[in-house]
Amino acid sequence: MSATTHRYRAYIALGSNQGVSAEALNGALTELDALAETQVQKVSPWYRSAAIGGPANQPDFLNAVCEIATGLEPQPLLQALHRIEHHFGRERQVRWGPRTLDLDIVWYEGVTSTAPELTLPHPRAHERAFVVRPLMDIAPDLTLHGETISHWLKQTENQSISRR
Repeated sequence: MSATTHRYRAYIALGSNQGVSAEALNGALTELDALAETQVQKVSPWYRSAAIGGPANQPDFLNAVCEIATGLEPQPLLQALHRIEHHFGRERQVRWGPRTLDLDIVWYEGVTSTAPELTLPHPRAHERAFVVRPLMDIAPDLTLHGETISHWLKQTENQSISRR
């Protein structure tokens, strides 16, 4: 008889604005689903959004959010996300600069953390339409930073985002 691993729900933001972004997002979803103890449950529609912060004149991002069920604790999950980013050519040289793939843990069931390497829930997710809009599609009842996703959607409605 084998032990059953408890699975936690988590939301992962996906983004890319370098290379073939659609291939990077599809590949990342495939690799997420292939992680041990992890299964992709839902994927939002894809959105195109302008880059926020970082160097000027960046290409638009292709963004989505997925819900996963995982037996991985937050830190090992973050390490797995970094390996997937690296597999798709991500180089961490310029903060908020262009990237082939960006994977962020937005929310992890039952966990809050203020650790410098992993703050949960994500400290800026609620301020970004490219996270809030896709979350509204797959998790409209989710609460981030004490407010509903629909509340944060209204707060970010001035940001440029369009469904792809």
